[in-house]
Amino acid sequence: MSILHRASFTVSAARLDQLPPPTTAEVCFVGRSNSGKSSAINVLTNQRRLAFSSKTPGRTRLINLFGIPDPVEQGAFLGFLVDLPGYGYASVAREAREEWADVLGGYLRSRSSLAGIVMLIDIRRGVTELDRRLADWIAPTGTPVLALLTKADKFPYGQRIKAVAAVKKQLADIGALNAMPFSATHRLGLDTATAQIENWISPKVVP
Repeated sequence: MSILHRASFTVSAARLDQLPPPTTAEVCFVGRSNSGKSSAINVLTNQRRLAFSSKTPGRTRLINLFGIPDPVEQGAFLGFLVDLPGYGYASVAREAREEWADVLGGYLRSRSSLAGIVMLIDIRRGVTELDRRLADWIAPTGTPVLALLTKADKFPYGQRIKAVAAVKKQLADIGALNAMPFSATHRLGLDTATAQIENWISPKVVP
């Protein structure tokens, strides 16, 4: 069993200063609203409703942490999966959008326990202006990124390959970048993504 399957909700935070101390490896998930972020977290953890999304702007503004328990030390965690607020709702007030940007940017630029970033990109939309802004925050940190091109089952194989190449080119400023097609409904790319995230959380743990 994957160590990700043991994840459970631990805490929510509205501000960076409400997060737990950065002493354990964290892998964050970030992407536009409706990019398939919640579905990806749920299929990776083999749980139906661990993460959830809302179609109503402003409902998912919290940072949610899901702890992965240490199998040896009771009460301790191997690491956390971190669900960052989605971005890109045009109908959200400018002030709220700026607040989200401060939280997202601050976390990505300064969180010392951040071991890896899973960036969700809808394969049908490709890299957007907001995705590029996100990349600008990430690039200087050197944090490795796994770009999951979600909803890849909508494209035939040839188009998936072209889409991956396009994303790698557009996000070339992120040095440690890997990109791959992914589908939560068809479990496409699931094993590869799981292995990468597990390695970020705890390289020495064998599930």
